[in-house]
Amino acid sequence: MQGTVIASDYAEDGYVVVRDAFPRAEVESLLAETTRICRGELGPLDGLEPASARDPDEAVLRRYIACHVAHKLSPAFRRLLHDERLVDVTRALIGPNVKCAHSVLFIKSPGEPGNAWHQDEFFIPSRDRSITTAWIALDDATVENGCLHLLPGSHRAGVLYPMRRHHNPGLDRAEEAFGFPYAPEDAVAVELEAGSVVFFNGYLLHGSYPNRSESSFRRSVQFVYLSAESLLPWDQVTRGPTTRDYRDIIMVSGEDPYAYKGVEDIGRAYLRKGGPTPADIAEAAEHAEWST
Repeated sequence: MQGTVIASDYAEDGYVVVRDAFPRAEVESLLAETTRICRGELGPLDGLEPASARDPDEAVLRRYIACHVAHKLSPAFRRLLHDERLVDVTRALIGPNVKCAHSVLFIKSPGEPGNAWHQDEFFIPSRDRSITTAWIALDDATVENGCLHLLPGSHRAGVLYPMRRHHNPGLDRAEEAFGFPYAPEDAVAVELEAGSVVFFNGYLLHGSYPNRSESSFRRSVQFVYLSAESLLPWDQVTRGPTTRDYRDIIMVSGEDPYAYKGVEDIGRAYLRKGGPTPADIAEAAEHAEWST
């Protein structure tokens, strides 16, 4: 019955919240793992700055806004993406055969910018509109410290809206979605207690507020799931042709109908500071005719 209700709400609104999915002790362990990543204790990775024992944890965490592909570096986050508390919901939303394609660990310290309106399917395209992102709060996420905001129902049209350079210092990365027929003032702020999860559709327009708190981090981790039946014409490294099936995936449920292709090891964990990346700037240049 719960799975039916979750799927019904998800189909209507494009998202569903599961409160208190993970107890405080587990969340604390993941927060400690986040600090270990930023200190380099799990090994070297691109973007890492040397940290000494004298550097306070808070100062080290403030250096970065995110760790991409975190599951490639951290066994704890790799186990988490397999966790049945997440996978049970993805099965209800996607179907019996589910794979995970990507992860991002967000380390949003006070003063860090928000994220502009976007749709995850714009960046990670599935062929069957099955992308579902599980966004797990590791700190209490509030409007003040930069929680997500979503436009309910904006997924239903199945339209991917264009992107343009935003030139807004209060927003991270380089681009924003525009031209959509939804009023931003109708957005829902998704405030979450640490350990709670919001699952949202890849076509759902969403973003986040800047962290305007004085001392509150807004750490979170997201995993991007999709149907194992869907080819994934995505290559975050080489931006290959759309005939490609990106095979750096992890099966979390059921069977992989493309198992005969094998699995590749392509993605690498890396730490990122705030602001546009070289890939963002290149992408924005492609959309220059739409820039503001």
